[in-house]
Amino acid sequence: MAADKITVAVLFGGRSGEHPVSCTSAAGVLAHMDRELFDPVAIGITRAGSWRRLDPEAVPTIVGDTLPEVTDGTVATVRTDVVSPVITLAEQQDALAVDVVFPLLHGPYGEDGTLQGLLELADVPYVGPGVLASAVAMDKEFTKTVLAAAGLSVAPAVVLRRGEREVGAQDRARLGLPVFVKPARAGSSLGVSRVDDWADLPAAIAAARDHDVKVLVEAAVTGREVECGVLEFPDGRVEPSALAEIQLTGGRFYDFDAKYLEDVAAFALPADLPAAVTQRVRTAAVTAFRAIDAAGLARVDFFVQDDGAVIVNEINTMPGFTPISMYPQMWAAAGVDYRELITTLIRTALARGTGLR
Repeated sequence: MAADKITVAVLFGGRSGEHPVSCTSAAGVLAHMDRELFDPVAIGITRAGSWRRLDPEAVPTIVGDTLPEVTDGTVATVRTDVVSPVITLAEQQDALAVDVVFPLLHGPYGEDGTLQGLLELADVPYVGPGVLASAVAMDKEFTKTVLAAAGLSVAPAVVLRRGEREVGAQDRARLGLPVFVKPARAGSSLGVSRVDDWADLPAAIAAARDHDVKVLVEAAVTGREVECGVLEFPDGRVEPSALAEIQLTGGRFYDFDAKYLEDVAAFALPADLPAAVTQRVRTAAVTAFRAIDAAGLARVDFFVQDDGAVIVNEINTMPGFTPISMYPQMWAAAGVDYRELITTLIRTALARGTGLR
Protein backbone atom coordinates (compact mmCIF):
# COMPACT_ATOMS: atom_id res chain seq x y z
CA MET A 1 0.00 0.00 0.00
CA ALA A 2 1.06 3.62 -0.42
CA ALA A 3 2.58 5.10 2.73
CA ASP A 4 0.05 7.89 2.91
CA LYS A 5 -3.01 5.64 2.67
CA ILE A 6 -5.03 4.53 5.69
CA THR A 7 -5.45 0.76 6.04
CA VAL A 8 -9.08 -0.05 6.82
CA ALA A 9 -10.11 -3.55 7.89
CA VAL A 10 -13.76 -4.07 6.92
CA LEU A 11 -15.31 -6.80 9.09
CA PHE A 12 -18.51 -8.55 8.04
CA GLY A 13 -20.52 -11.76 8.25
CA GLY A 14 -20.47 -13.01 11.82
CA ARG A 15 -22.31 -15.43 14.06
CA SER A 16 -25.72 -13.74 14.15
CA GLY A 17 -28.82 -14.32 12.04
CA GLU A 18 -27.99 -11.07 10.24
CA HIS A 19 -24.90 -12.62 8.62
CA PRO A 20 -26.13 -12.15 5.00
CA VAL A 21 -27.21 -8.55 5.62
CA SER A 22 -23.73 -7.82 6.98
CA CYS A 23 -22.08 -9.30 3.87
CA THR A 24 -24.22 -7.10 1.65
CA SER A 25 -23.38 -3.97 3.68
CA ALA A 26 -19.67 -4.77 3.39
CA ALA A 27 -19.87 -5.31 -0.37
CA GLY A 28 -21.39 -1.86 -0.74
CA VAL A 29 -18.82 -0.12 1.45
CA LEU A 30 -15.86 -1.84 -0.21
CA ALA A 31 -17.15 -0.98 -3.68
CA HIS A 32 -17.50 2.73 -2.83
CA MET A 33 -14.60 3.38 -0.45
CA ASP A 34 -12.25 6.11 -1.73
CA ARG A 35 -9.17 4.14 -2.83
CA GLU A 36 -7.07 7.30 -3.07
CA LEU A 37 -7.43 7.71 0.70
CA PHE A 38 -7.91 4.17 1.97
CA ASP A 39 -6.41 0.74 1.47
CA PRO A 40 -9.20 -1.73 2.35
CA VAL A 41 -8.75 -5.20 3.80
CA ALA A 42 -11.79 -7.49 3.74
CA ILE A 43 -12.19 -9.79 6.76
CA GLY A 44 -15.22 -12.07 6.72
CA ILE A 45 -16.33 -13.94 9.83
CA THR A 46 -18.03 -17.29 9.24
CA ARG A 47 -21.20 -18.35 11.01
CA ALA A 48 -19.00 -20.52 13.24
CA GLY A 49 -16.86 -17.52 14.18
CA SER A 50 -13.75 -18.15 12.07
CA TRP A 51 -12.05 -14.98 10.72
CA ARG A 52 -11.09 -15.13 7.02
CA ARG A 53 -9.36 -12.64 4.75
CA LEU A 54 -11.09 -12.31 1.36
CA ASP A 55 -10.54 -10.39 -1.84
CA PRO A 56 -12.24 -6.97 -1.33
CA GLU A 57 -13.61 -7.24 -4.87
CA ALA A 58 -15.27 -10.61 -4.24
CA VAL A 59 -17.32 -10.16 -1.07
CA PRO A 60 -20.58 -12.14 -1.35
CA THR A 61 -23.85 -10.22 -1.53
CA ILE A 62 -27.58 -10.90 -1.91
CA VAL A 63 -28.50 -12.03 -5.43
CA GLY A 64 -32.24 -12.44 -5.96
CA ASP A 65 -33.42 -14.55 -3.04
CA THR A 66 -30.01 -16.17 -2.55
CA LEU A 67 -28.41 -15.04 0.71
CA PRO A 68 -24.60 -14.67 0.89
CA GLU A 69 -22.36 -16.42 3.38
CA VAL A 70 -18.68 -16.31 4.34
CA THR A 71 -17.25 -19.78 3.79
CA ASP A 72 -13.66 -19.43 2.55
CA GLY A 73 -10.59 -17.19 2.62
CA THR A 74 -7.25 -17.10 4.42
CA VAL A 75 -7.57 -17.74 8.15
CA ALA A 76 -6.91 -14.60 10.20
CA THR A 77 -6.75 -13.75 13.91
CA VAL A 78 -6.57 -10.53 15.92
CA ARG A 79 -3.66 -10.12 18.32
CA THR A 80 -4.65 -7.97 21.30
CA ASP A 81 -1.13 -6.81 22.04
CA VAL A 82 -1.51 -3.06 22.51
CA VAL A 83 2.18 -2.49 21.74
CA SER A 84 1.73 -3.79 18.19
CA PRO A 85 -1.91 -4.68 17.47
CA VAL A 86 -2.22 -6.52 14.18
CA ILE A 87 -4.33 -9.01 12.30
CA THR A 88 -2.28 -12.18 11.75
CA LEU A 89 -2.89 -14.27 8.64
CA ALA A 90 -2.39 -17.69 10.19
CA GLU A 91 -1.72 -19.71 7.03
CA GLN A 92 1.16 -17.43 6.08
CA GLN A 93 2.13 -16.19 9.56
CA ASP A 94 2.11 -12.70 8.08
CA ALA A 95 1.23 -9.76 10.32
CA LEU A 96 -1.02 -7.09 8.85
CA ALA A 97 -1.13 -3.81 10.74
CA VAL A 98 -4.38 -1.89 10.34
CA ASP A 99 -5.11 1.74 11.18
CA VAL A 100 -8.86 1.45 11.74
CA VAL A 101 -11.62 -1.15 11.63
CA PHE A 102 -14.99 -0.68 9.96
CA PRO A 103 -17.13 -3.34 11.72
CA LEU A 104 -20.11 -3.88 9.41
CA LEU A 105 -21.50 -6.59 11.67
CA HIS A 106 -25.16 -6.61 12.62
CA GLY A 107 -26.65 -8.31 15.67
CA PRO A 108 -25.01 -10.38 18.44
CA TYR A 109 -21.24 -10.91 18.42
CA GLY A 110 -20.67 -7.79 16.39
CA GLU A 111 -23.08 -4.97 17.13
CA ASP A 112 -23.60 -5.74 20.83
CA GLY A 113 -20.34 -4.53 22.36
CA THR A 114 -18.44 -7.82 22.19
CA LEU A 115 -16.39 -6.94 19.11
CA GLN A 116 -16.02 -3.36 20.33
CA GLY A 117 -14.47 -4.70 23.55
CA LEU A 118 -12.01 -6.81 21.56
CA LEU A 119 -10.94 -3.78 19.51
CA GLU A 120 -10.58 -1.67 22.65
CA LEU A 121 -8.28 -4.33 24.11
CA ALA A 122 -6.27 -4.33 20.89
CA ASP A 123 -6.19 -0.48 20.92
CA VAL A 124 -7.46 -0.33 17.34
CA PRO A 125 -9.81 2.56 16.44
CA TYR A 126 -13.14 1.47 14.95
CA VAL A 127 -16.18 2.99 13.32
CA GLY A 128 -19.32 3.30 15.40
CA PRO A 129 -20.39 3.34 19.04
CA GLY A 130 -18.35 1.82 21.85
CA VAL A 131 -18.98 -1.05 24.24
CA LEU A 132 -21.68 0.52 26.41
CA ALA A 133 -23.76 2.10 23.66
CA SER A 134 -23.56 -1.00 21.50
CA ALA A 135 -24.68 -3.27 24.35
CA VAL A 136 -27.53 -0.98 25.42
CA ALA A 137 -28.87 -0.51 21.90
CA MET A 138 -28.74 -4.24 21.13
CA ASP A 139 -30.85 -5.14 24.18
CA LYS A 140 -34.36 -3.75 23.64
CA GLU A 141 -35.17 -3.99 27.36
CA PHE A 142 -32.33 -1.69 28.34
CA THR A 143 -32.80 0.58 25.34
CA LYS A 144 -36.29 1.33 26.66
CA THR A 145 -34.99 1.89 30.20
CA VAL A 146 -32.29 4.35 29.13
CA LEU A 147 -34.46 6.25 26.65
CA ALA A 148 -37.33 6.59 29.12
CA ALA A 149 -34.87 7.97 31.69
CA ALA A 150 -33.87 10.57 29.08
CA GLY A 151 -37.49 11.67 28.78
CA LEU A 152 -38.28 9.95 25.48
CA SER A 153 -41.49 7.98 24.88
CA VAL A 154 -41.24 4.24 24.26
CA ALA A 155 -43.86 1.52 23.72
CA PRO A 156 -44.98 -0.44 26.82
CA ALA A 157 -43.62 -3.98 26.99
CA VAL A 158 -43.19 -7.07 29.16
CA VAL A 159 -39.85 -8.89 29.34
CA LEU A 160 -39.85 -12.69 29.45
CA ARG A 161 -36.57 -14.12 30.71
CA ARG A 162 -35.33 -17.70 30.61
CA GLY A 163 -38.05 -20.06 31.77
CA GLU A 164 -40.82 -17.45 31.62
CA ARG A 165 -43.58 -18.26 29.14
CA GLU A 166 -46.66 -16.36 30.28
CA VAL A 167 -47.92 -12.79 30.26
CA GLY A 168 -50.17 -12.26 33.25
CA ALA A 169 -53.73 -10.95 33.09
CA GLN A 170 -52.76 -7.53 34.43
CA ASP A 171 -50.02 -7.10 31.81
CA ARG A 172 -52.32 -8.36 29.05
CA ALA A 173 -54.84 -5.71 29.98
CA ARG A 174 -52.10 -3.04 30.06
CA LEU A 175 -50.63 -4.00 26.67
CA GLY A 176 -53.87 -4.79 24.86
CA LEU A 177 -53.96 -6.45 21.45
CA PRO A 178 -52.31 -6.69 19.05
CA VAL A 179 -48.82 -7.12 20.48
CA PHE A 180 -45.47 -7.73 18.81
CA VAL A 181 -43.28 -10.51 20.17
CA LYS A 182 -39.58 -9.91 19.61
CA PRO A 183 -36.21 -11.39 20.52
CA ALA A 184 -34.69 -8.88 22.95
CA ARG A 185 -31.29 -8.96 21.26
CA ALA A 186 -31.71 -9.42 17.51
CA GLY A 187 -32.19 -7.15 14.53
CA SER A 188 -33.55 -7.06 10.98
CA SER A 189 -36.94 -8.10 12.45
CA LEU A 190 -35.70 -11.69 12.83
CA GLY A 191 -38.06 -13.75 14.97
CA VAL A 192 -40.67 -10.98 15.23
CA SER A 193 -44.36 -11.93 15.19
CA ARG A 194 -47.59 -9.98 15.42
CA VAL A 195 -50.10 -11.54 17.82
CA ASP A 196 -53.81 -10.67 17.48
CA ASP A 197 -55.08 -13.41 19.78
CA TRP A 198 -53.49 -14.37 23.10
CA ALA A 199 -53.91 -18.03 22.10
CA ASP A 200 -51.15 -17.45 19.53
CA LEU A 201 -48.69 -16.08 22.08
CA PRO A 202 -46.85 -19.37 22.90
CA ALA A 203 -46.00 -19.97 19.24
CA ALA A 204 -44.77 -16.39 18.85
CA ILE A 205 -42.58 -16.70 21.95
CA ALA A 206 -41.13 -19.95 20.61
CA ALA A 207 -40.33 -18.26 17.27
CA ALA A 208 -38.59 -15.39 19.06
CA ARG A 209 -36.60 -17.83 21.19
CA ASP A 210 -35.09 -19.31 18.08
CA HIS A 211 -32.99 -16.12 18.18
CA ASP A 212 -32.79 -15.12 21.87
CA VAL A 213 -33.88 -16.67 25.17
CA LYS A 214 -34.98 -13.22 26.38
CA VAL A 215 -38.17 -12.03 24.68
CA LEU A 216 -40.16 -8.78 24.61
CA VAL A 217 -43.93 -8.72 24.32
CA GLU A 218 -44.60 -5.16 23.22
CA ALA A 219 -47.80 -3.18 22.78
CA ALA A 220 -48.53 -2.33 19.16
CA VAL A 221 -48.17 1.38 18.44
CA THR A 222 -50.34 3.04 15.82
CA GLY A 223 -48.41 5.57 13.80
CA ARG A 224 -46.29 6.32 10.79
CA GLU A 225 -42.92 4.55 10.73
CA VAL A 226 -40.21 7.19 10.43
CA GLU A 227 -36.42 6.86 10.55
CA CYS A 228 -33.66 9.37 11.24
CA GLY A 229 -29.92 8.92 10.89
CA VAL A 230 -27.46 10.47 13.33
CA LEU A 231 -23.86 11.15 12.33
CA GLU A 232 -20.85 12.25 14.34
CA PHE A 233 -18.24 14.27 12.46
CA PRO A 234 -14.48 14.24 13.12
CA ASP A 235 -14.70 17.54 15.04
CA GLY A 236 -17.26 16.03 17.43
CA ARG A 237 -20.39 17.59 15.93
CA VAL A 238 -23.47 15.37 16.04
CA GLU A 239 -26.20 16.03 13.48
CA PRO A 240 -29.48 14.38 12.40
CA SER A 241 -30.24 13.49 8.79
CA ALA A 242 -33.28 14.02 6.62
CA LEU A 243 -36.20 11.79 7.67
CA ALA A 244 -37.55 8.79 5.79
CA GLU A 245 -40.96 7.15 6.12
CA ILE A 246 -41.56 3.45 5.47
CA GLN A 247 -44.76 2.75 3.57
CA LEU A 248 -45.75 -0.92 3.32
CA THR A 249 -48.38 -2.48 1.09
CA GLY A 250 -50.82 -5.24 2.01
CA GLY A 251 -50.96 -4.55 5.76
CA ARG A 252 -47.49 -6.01 6.33
CA PHE A 253 -45.10 -5.04 9.06
CA TYR A 254 -41.45 -4.44 8.25
CA ASP A 255 -40.09 -8.00 8.73
CA PHE A 256 -36.90 -9.56 7.32
CA ASP A 257 -38.43 -10.55 3.97
CA ALA A 258 -40.00 -7.11 3.50
CA LYS A 259 -36.64 -5.48 4.20
CA TYR A 260 -34.42 -7.58 1.99
CA LEU A 261 -36.24 -10.03 -0.28
CA GLU A 262 -39.69 -8.75 -1.27
CA ASP A 263 -40.73 -5.62 -3.14
CA VAL A 264 -43.45 -4.56 -0.67
CA ALA A 265 -41.94 -1.43 0.86
CA ALA A 266 -41.82 2.11 -0.46
CA PHE A 267 -40.07 5.06 1.16
CA ALA A 268 -40.90 8.72 1.31
CA LEU A 269 -37.65 10.65 1.49
CA PRO A 270 -37.86 13.20 2.89
CA ALA A 271 -40.86 12.17 4.96
CA ASP A 272 -43.90 14.36 4.38
CA LEU A 273 -44.38 15.65 7.93
CA PRO A 274 -45.20 19.09 9.34
CA ALA A 275 -42.06 21.12 10.02
CA ALA A 276 -42.64 21.08 13.78
CA VAL A 277 -42.99 17.29 13.84
CA THR A 278 -39.90 16.86 11.66
CA GLN A 279 -37.89 18.97 14.08
CA ARG A 280 -39.30 17.00 17.03
CA VAL A 281 -38.15 13.71 15.48
CA ARG A 282 -34.69 15.04 14.60
CA THR A 283 -34.22 16.43 18.12
CA ALA A 284 -35.37 13.14 19.65
CA ALA A 285 -32.91 11.21 17.44
CA VAL A 286 -29.96 13.22 18.75
CA THR A 287 -31.28 12.93 22.32
CA ALA A 288 -31.47 9.14 21.94
CA PHE A 289 -27.97 9.04 20.44
CA ARG A 290 -26.53 10.95 23.38
CA ALA A 291 -28.64 9.06 25.96
CA ILE A 292 -26.93 5.75 25.15
CA ASP A 293 -23.54 7.50 24.79
CA ALA A 294 -23.30 6.57 21.11
CA ALA A 295 -20.50 7.59 18.76
CA GLY A 296 -19.99 7.66 15.01
CA LEU A 297 -23.44 6.74 13.77
CA ALA A 298 -26.85 5.36 14.59
CA ARG A 299 -30.26 5.06 12.97
CA VAL A 300 -33.18 5.84 15.26
CA ASP A 301 -36.60 4.43 14.34
CA PHE A 302 -39.81 6.13 15.43
CA PHE A 303 -43.58 5.95 15.35
CA VAL A 304 -45.20 9.32 14.69
CA GLN A 305 -48.82 9.38 15.84
CA ASP A 306 -51.68 11.42 14.39
CA ASP A 307 -51.43 13.99 17.19
CA GLY A 308 -47.72 14.53 16.46
CA ALA A 309 -46.50 12.45 19.40
CA VAL A 310 -43.12 10.81 18.77
CA ILE A 311 -42.36 7.34 20.15
CA VAL A 312 -38.93 5.73 19.80
CA ASN A 313 -39.08 2.18 18.46
CA GLU A 314 -35.39 1.25 18.53
CA ILE A 315 -31.82 2.37 17.89
CA ASN A 316 -29.49 0.64 15.42
CA THR A 317 -25.82 1.33 16.11
CA MET A 318 -24.71 -0.30 12.87
CA PRO A 319 -27.67 -0.03 10.48
CA GLY A 320 -27.81 -1.65 7.08
CA PHE A 321 -25.16 0.05 4.98
CA THR A 322 -25.67 -0.85 1.33
CA PRO A 323 -25.94 2.09 -1.11
CA ILE A 324 -29.73 1.66 -1.08
CA SER A 325 -30.08 1.20 2.69
CA MET A 326 -32.04 3.89 4.48
CA TYR A 327 -29.16 5.28 6.56
CA PRO A 328 -27.00 6.20 3.53
CA GLN A 329 -30.08 7.31 1.61
CA MET A 330 -31.14 9.70 4.39
CA TRP A 331 -27.68 11.24 4.48
CA ALA A 332 -27.60 11.52 0.71
CA ALA A 333 -30.84 13.51 0.97
CA ALA A 334 -29.09 15.71 3.53
CA GLY A 335 -26.19 16.36 1.12
CA VAL A 336 -23.67 13.70 2.26
CA ASP A 337 -23.23 11.11 -0.49
CA TYR A 338 -22.30 7.46 0.13
CA ARG A 339 -18.56 7.80 -0.46
CA GLU A 340 -18.34 10.96 1.65
CA LEU A 341 -20.33 9.22 4.41
CA ILE A 342 -17.86 6.31 4.49
CA THR A 343 -14.94 8.75 4.60
CA THR A 344 -16.53 10.79 7.41
CA LEU A 345 -17.12 7.71 9.56
CA ILE A 346 -13.53 6.51 9.15
CA ARG A 347 -12.11 9.98 9.87
CA THR A 348 -14.33 10.26 12.95
CA ALA A 349 -13.15 6.88 14.26
CA LEU A 350 -9.52 7.90 13.87
CA ALA A 351 -10.13 11.26 15.55
CA ARG A 352 -11.90 9.60 18.47
CA GLY A 353 -9.37 6.79 19.04
CA THR A 354 -9.85 4.19 21.76
CA GLY A 355 -10.01 4.13 25.54
CA LEU A 356 -11.70 6.69 27.77
CA ARG A 357 -12.66 9.75 25.76
